[in-house]
Amino acid sequence: MKKLILINGTMGVGKTTTCNELIKILNPSVYLDGDWCWNMNPFIVTEETKKIVQDNIRYLLRNFLNCSIYKYVLFSWVMHQEKILNNIINTLDGIEFQLYKFSLVCSEQALEKRLSIDVNLGLRNEEIIDRSLERLEMYQDMDTFKIDVSSITPLQAAEQIKQIVGEIDNEDNSCR
Repeated sequence: MKKLILINGTMGVGKTTTCNELIKILNPSVYLDGDWCWNMNPFIVTEETKKIVQDNIRYLLRNFLNCSIYKYVLFSWVMHQEKILNNIINTLDGIEFQLYKFSLVCSEQALEKRLSIDVNLGLRNEEIIDRSLERLEMYQDMDTFKIDVSSITPLQAAEQIKQIVGEIDNEDNSCR
């Protein structure tokens, strides 16, 4: 059965890097990043652009979940509210898959250090630090497996996700 693995977390926590490791150890797999659907210039968030992005995400997820080649479909995005996760999942009706939801979390100090490196490299604007820190706590109350990445590598985080997915597979109780 297909496995949809959602990787969630605030900006800069390591979702992309963890998924890039995870795709190497889960085969056959495909990785989709919600940020790819927001890569626009100028970056304008309106109800219209949000709808387009969410429609595109749903379309891509449906297509890959229906593709016979891939067993694992990985999707990462900043989904800081349960309703964002549910809006995506609820549009996948008619497709049989096992769902795994993970939130990458870390200490404020670790997050600030990571984002500061990105700011110094010119990869992010400095205002991202406060925005990301404000959202960090929101993930604690979500109905997801939590992976604390404060002091582990992205590969170690990916290995933890792989282990949890394997344990749930063995229990066979996460069918959608």
